[in-house]
Amino acid sequence: MKPRTSRRALSVALLISVAMVSACGTLPRVGPNKKEIYAGSVQRQGDAFIVTVNDRVTRATAVQPALGFSDAFRNAGRLGSDTIRPGDVLGLTIWENVDDGLLAGQAANQTILEEVQVDGSGFIFVPYAGRIRAAGNTPDAIRRIITSKLDEQTPDPQVEVRRVAGDGSTVSLVGAIGAQGVYPIERPTRTLSAMLAAAGGISIEPEIAQITVIRGGERSQVWFQDLYKDPTYDIALRAGDRILVEEDTRSFTALGATGAQARVPFESQNLSAVEALAQVGGLTPSAADPTGVFVMRNEPAEIANQVLGRDDLIGAQRMVYVLDLTKPNGMFMARDFVIRDDDTLYVTEAPFAQWSKVISALTGTLGAVGSVASTASAFSSN
Repeated sequence: MKPRTSRRALSVALLISVAMVSACGTLPRVGPNKKEIYAGSVQRQGDAFIVTVNDRVTRATAVQPALGFSDAFRNAGRLGSDTIRPGDVLGLTIWENVDDGLLAGQAANQTILEEVQVDGSGFIFVPYAGRIRAAGNTPDAIRRIITSKLDEQTPDPQVEVRRVAGDGSTVSLVGAIGAQGVYPIERPTRTLSAMLAAAGGISIEPEIAQITVIRGGERSQVWFQDLYKDPTYDIALRAGDRILVEEDTRSFTALGATGAQARVPFESQNLSAVEALAQVGGLTPSAADPTGVFVMRNEPAEIANQVLGRDDLIGAQRMVYVLDLTKPNGMFMARDFVIRDDDTLYVTEAPFAQWSKVISALTGTLGAVGSVASTASAFSSN
């Protein structure tokens, strides 16, 4: 009876061992290993070009979207702070050198028009002077025009013209700004940086802030920090400008043996591979293979041709850039290699990590086999 029981326990152990060996091929892991990635290369009938990063490659791929205001924006002169525009409100005071004047009542020689609206066509109406074009003129020019028209009807008129409000020249600010709203262009706020300050400044990190100005059918964009690096970017504003402050929308995806697997936004204008790894917590100490750091992207044909030393590629190409951090200059290569929008950063597992999983699986399975065998023996003895 005992030999039969032993054979039964042995059969159970054998079945479990077979199952264990089969499972070894499907052990959990973070993704493909280096061999599997290289198998997808063009040289092996795949559809991706696999390139080892060196100084030439870092120079060829160091391309970032250029932001900056166009010449039309940068060459626009500042508006005169006293220039009248449609929508402005003027205050007029007129003195006449007679007791019973055209505008003033009897025994009065002063007429005050508190608020005179400049209409949409740029004109105002003054009694006895008629319809006068105000838009494009200064208060002093309007004063001379009114004086000239009244001088024919009343002796020696004296005219004062004041700009009460400048709401005819406004810009709108929206997005990540301290106080969104519509703001008048006044003497202190005729430039972009001054207007942003008047609206409470930006409410996001300066390193990732982008400023977009929309003027009519044109739009142009600049990094917030460039306003203070290059004075020519501090453009003069125009009535009707729309200013949008927003966070940089670029991001990359981190996968594999890194501190985090996620879609990660850029934290600066330029992001290197080393900085990208740092953003996700670096390499996983117990699993990562520092010789297998891959950056995957769809590269424009002009860059792909330059990287590969060719001129026949057309359209975007799948490129896989390989970084080996264990080489003498590996960290420098990673520091100089620029990460771009929509890149995938993938770190492979070290062979030791897979071996550890196999050992763990074997240990657990052998323990299970021993338990089954013991149970079978105990059952048979009963």
